Order: sequence, then C-alpha cells, then structure tokens
Amino acid sequence: MNRPPKLRISALVVARNEAARLPACLASLGGADEIVVVLDRSTDASAEIARAHGARLVEGGWELEGERRNAGIAACSGDWILEVDADERVPPELWEEIRRVVAASPHGFHRVRIDNYVGDRLILHGWGGSFGTTLKPVLFRRGAKHWRGQRVHPGLDWTGPEGAALEGERITAHGIRHEVDRDISDMLRRLDRYSSAKAADLLAAGRIGSLPDNLRRCLSRIIKCYVGRKGYREGGWGLLIALCAGLFPLLSHLKARLEPERHRPAAPR
Repeated sequence: MNRPPKLRISALVVARNEAARLPACLASLGGADEIVVVLDRSTDASAEIARAHGARLVEGGWELEGERRNAGIAACSGDWILEVDADERVPPELWEEIRRVVAASPHGFHRVRIDNYVGDRLILHGWGGSFGTTLKPVLFRRGAKHWRGQRVHPGLDWTGPEGAALEGERITAHGIRHEVDRDISDMLRRLDRYSSAKAADLLAAGRIGSLPDNLRRCLSRIIKCYVGRKGYREGGWGLLIALCAGLFPLLSHLKARLEPERHRPAAPR
C-alpha cells in the first residue's frame, strides 16, 4: 500500500534589525522543511545570519505589518506554514506535536500555545487586550491565512475552519517560548511603540474614537486581564501587564487626538 506523501512545513519569520535575536530563533526551526525570512528595511547583519541558516530571504520595505507578513506567506512553498517572530523559539517537543497534528488535520489552521517570558520569568496569567496572548493561530495551511492592512495587530481573514479543541488536534502540550520583554522598561517601550503605530492606523482610517469610549475600554481591559485572565496570580507583574493592556487603546487615542501631526501616516508617493 502506498503511503501518502509527507506534508512539507515552512517556518516563516518576519523581522527588522533583529540580528541579536535571530540566531536563536532560526536555530529552533530545524523541524521545518524550509525557512523563509522576511527582512523589512534591515540595516544590520540579519540577512547574513538568515543565509547562514539556509533560509530563503525576502527583502523589501513595507509600511503596513499586514503587507509584509502576506509577502512572507506568499514566498512559502510548504503545505503548512508556522509563523513565528524573531523573539520566539520552537522547542523540539513542539515540532513533534506539530508533525502529528498536520499529518491528519482536515482544518485550515490551529492555535499554538505561547509561553511568555519577561527576562527569565515565565508569566502564565493576565495576558490580553492586544498586549499579549497565550494562544495564537500561527499554524495554518498555505492559502488559508491573509493579514489585513494595518500597522499593529492587523486583523485576519481565514479560509477553512479552525482545528477543533479536541485531544489529538490541539497543540497545547508544549508551547512556543516567547521572549516578549527584557524587563519593565522594555515592556513600557513596547507600549509606546504599539500605541504610536495604532494611532497611525486610527488616523489613516479617520476613526480615532472618543475619550469616554476609550476610558471605558481602558478600565474594562484592566479588569479583564487582572481578574478574568487571572493576572492577580502573578502579583505585581500581573498588575503591570493589565495596566499596559488597558492603556494601549487610551494612549493610541490620545496620540491620534493630541499629536496628529506626529502620527499621521505620510501620503503615498
């Protein structure tokens, strides 16, 4: 009896000037059949590092996060794609899970567990509100995932159903190690970057919202992350994450409202 052909998996990394973190990320992708690295206006040694790991390079300049990620997806040739960031690591045990699932999956995509680290500390609870997640839809069939055109946290369009939360189909026994922030200062810098990019998206869409609405969003996100997502179990770290998650939409609104000249996207040439 003929065996079905082995399904090929592409690992996709989208990065910009990530020479410090790219080597560890690429070294963890040995379970893939090919590695595709998208470099967006990188000026450091990222390209040389990617080539040294045998990756296929896609270089260019994209204003929108969704566009650069779609360019990477288009460059992948595998039957399935695992999309990771330069600050993420995929352990060998997770590759075993991924191979087992895709070999039998009839679905379009699956969510994968994310283990978030601040420095050397694993923080399990409290992530949410566009500031972090513990489960991401990063494993998908080629052609099933399309990013929308936004600068930060772009939306997604899917073709095909999500893998059901059944034993044997979910990928949760092992997680991707996400070195999300180095320390508190790094976390606050990330909040500043995210809110500036979101302010540009709000201005581009012509919908910056109102102050009362964003105050309500701020408070509801803090409560959801700290209470609903059990951030209280992480002590002060959980409170800090909840505050950042809540402040993200409020800061984005205030930047767009008070400093539009600093955050309004440049007109296309």
